[in-house]
Amino acid sequence: MSFFKKLFGGGAPKAEEPAPTSEHEGFTIHATPYSHEGQWQMCGVIEKEIGGELKSHRFIRADRFAGKTEALEMTFLKARQIIDQNGERLFG
Repeated sequence: MSFFKKLFGGGAPKAEEPAPTSEHEGFTIHATPYSHEGQWQMCGVIEKEIGGELKSHRFIRADRFAGKTEALEMTFLKARQIIDQNGERLFG
């Protein structure tokens, strides 16, 4: 790839990889940390089907991590804590 294509983002677009998921107490957790200022910001989505309707709650925390793997692990940990503390009230 030429210098200018690298510089200006030419070439094929990168496919976005799907968010890793986990199950906890009947809820589905999607870990979606994102890169911000050279670190990984904690972010995720908690979902559950209630009464035939898919409910979701997105959370972002101030926590940042040096690596994506650590950010994923901590996002799952925080989501499980949120679920344990709030249950279905999370969607109310």
